[in-house]
Amino acid sequence: MSNFQLGPAFAKNQDKNDPLATYRNQFHIPKDKQGKELIYMTGNSLGLQPKRTKAYINQELEDWANLGVEGHTDAKNPWLKYHEYLTESMSKIVGAKPIEVVIMNTLTANLHFMMVSFYQPTKTRYKILIEADAFPSDKYAVESQLRHHGFDEKEGIILWKARKGEELANYEDLESIFKVHGHEIALIMIGGVNYYTGQYFDLKQITELGHKHGCMVGFDCAHGAGNVELNLHDSGADFAVWCTYKYLNSGPGSLAGCFVHERHANNKNLNRFTGWWSHNKETRFRMRDEFDQLPGAEGWQLSNPPILSMAAIKASLDLIDEVGFKRLIEKSKKLTGYFEFLLNELNDKHIKIITPSNPKERGCQLSIQVKNADKSLHHKLTEAGVISDWREPDVIRCAPVPLYNSFQDVYHLVNKLKNILNE
Repeated sequence: MSNFQLGPAFAKNQDKNDPLATYRNQFHIPKDKQGKELIYMTGNSLGLQPKRTKAYINQELEDWANLGVEGHTDAKNPWLKYHEYLTESMSKIVGAKPIEVVIMNTLTANLHFMMVSFYQPTKTRYKILIEADAFPSDKYAVESQLRHHGFDEKEGIILWKARKGEELANYEDLESIFKVHGHEIALIMIGGVNYYTGQYFDLKQITELGHKHGCMVGFDCAHGAGNVELNLHDSGADFAVWCTYKYLNSGPGSLAGCFVHERHANNKNLNRFTGWWSHNKETRFRMRDEFDQLPGAEGWQLSNPPILSMAAIKASLDLIDEVGFKRLIEKSKKLTGYFEFLLNELNDKHIKIITPSNPKERGCQLSIQVKNADKSLHHKLTEAGVISDWREPDVIRCAPVPLYNSFQDVYHLVNKLKNILNE
């Protein structure tokens, strides 16, 4: 959309005509000491709390208080199968089939469990390819997997780097890496949306390239789930992992999601770590039976799930179901496009957007690079009532989340930024 306009009236009018505007009222918006709502732009780090979350968690606390252990079968939402209540909604959000998705563990734990199955090194094919500026946790995880298998973690990692003087990774360079090292790479493990630049990678293109060279392919979709249309099934990726506390608003450190492509659903020969929750549900409580693995992503579970965390996830997923994920994406593109328009209109030499300008190559996060890497600009924004975040060495990340951010949020944020730059 190119017909954006400057001035507060345009933002006000966009909010007035936004069919999703009222959903903002279903979230707790942080306030300053005077009780005025802050401009919250860090849903890419921690999503805001839906007002209904408390009731969802209270329901489980009540059932636990009144029923004790019988809550596993007699609670309003029986706990034994609680993770199943989340599967369908989550599979729609990440573009997968229900059999391919499960909510379990936390993000980096899931990444390790997936690598147990999908990182299958040999003496000659053992290297792992990641993007050069991957989220640190991903880098630490793949390094430790290399060490665990007896390889040198520095020599065993191949980095897909941006070109000198550029911020974004380039697919031609990826193809060049495969021409030289394809026969040595066992696993590609890329962050689906890069945490620093906000670049949304072409998962299908990367997967096809990896598979062509005989590699397994997985994605960390922490910054993608709930933010972009991941289409994980169609991408053909072997696996993906993501957290639920960013764009899926499930609370700090909440449970994570896992995708395993359906072609692996019944492969019992895939190496994996197991626990009793990946055992056949019909015979799970006989206790003395030999292990009988569940098909699909559920077959990677280990433990019975933490219900209170799942209740918070259910609250958020039910809300997203009501809105409709496609509608969220539509608003996201418009809101982020407006944000980009206003930033570009500032025409200020001190700042530059390093996130791709093509809406298909990003979600709602825009990463603003600050010339001379002066963190004082970020401090001043915070003092002006904007919650954004700073990433070393020189980037302010802002994410106008379509569920609870407004066009007026974006307008006021850029106006505050303009005033600070003009000081």
